[in-house]
Amino acid sequence: MKALVYTGPQQIVFQDSPDPIAGPDDVLINVGAVGICGSDMHAFLGHDERRPAPLILGHEAAGVVVGGPDGGMRVVVNPLVTCGVCRDCLSGRENLCAQREIISMPPRQGAFAEKIVVPRRNIIEVPDSLDLTYAALAEPLATSWHGVTLAARHAARPLSEARALVMGGGAVGLGAALALRAFGSTDVTIAETNALRRQTATDQGFDKVVDPAAENTLEAGFADVVIDAVGNKHTRAAAVRSARPGSVIVHIGLGDGVDGFDARRVTLQEISFVGAYTYTMIDFRATLAAMASGALGNLKWIEARSLSEGVEAFDDLLAGRTGAAKIVLHPAQV
Repeated sequence: MKALVYTGPQQIVFQDSPDPIAGPDDVLINVGAVGICGSDMHAFLGHDERRPAPLILGHEAAGVVVGGPDGGMRVVVNPLVTCGVCRDCLSGRENLCAQREIISMPPRQGAFAEKIVVPRRNIIEVPDSLDLTYAALAEPLATSWHGVTLAARHAARPLSEARALVMGGGAVGLGAALALRAFGSTDVTIAETNALRRQTATDQGFDKVVDPAAENTLEAGFADVVIDAVGNKHTRAAAVRSARPGSVIVHIGLGDGVDGFDARRVTLQEISFVGAYTYTMIDFRATLAAMASGALGNLKWIEARSLSEGVEAFDDLLAGRTGAAKIVLHPAQV
């Protein structure tokens, strides 16, 4: 099969790779669409020791099952492979499973390929009304959905009454804004430094889209809910400054893990700071249903390319040459 293989820092090659082999509890999938995630870019830059070269990256996948009782089924892949028997798994918090693995991280190869093998329990059937290209957005949007559910749980007031701020206009940030809107929020500000992505967010009907690098664009202490979908020192600092007393900050982004956190202000203003990691299977199914129903908008904020154009796609994302919140690659026609 053809695959896009990470071979070293800022090196990714479109080449032949061995076909994956399904075990007795697995399914083989012809990948129809796979999104490029920020974590793929992080690995591409050589900044993720969990993803050593050579490795097939990619974990936001949708496709068609090959053979077996599910043969021909259109599915989206939950890339988190968990044990299923620990306390967290049995309580519905499988995203916290200590034994969790994820495709695109050893020992599991990723989905920037024509075929992929995953456990059968990790597939969800895609509704007929949803194109596979958009179905591949279920993984990042489930991350957004999970973050917003945590915000709703910890917020001092209903989301429908809250002023919300989202840091970042990529797929997870825009997805969080869309999820907030689906949860009833009517006052959502999106902060994004890339002008092309700001236009994409505006095109999705958000009228408060600002450049946080510009002076005085974010009011101090205004937001009841802050979603940080970037997670670096600059966005953390802006999130803490923008949060009002008694508010909640949900930290989703994994940009870096140091600096930008004013613990004194968080304490004095009794601001809740919540980490949000991926999603549960409940989040995943709810997100897919919301996508199919149109509750998350038309999803037309992506750019589709073939897998063979993947090298150029990584370069364009690195250089900020695309306004799309997500580039989705098509490995095969299915």
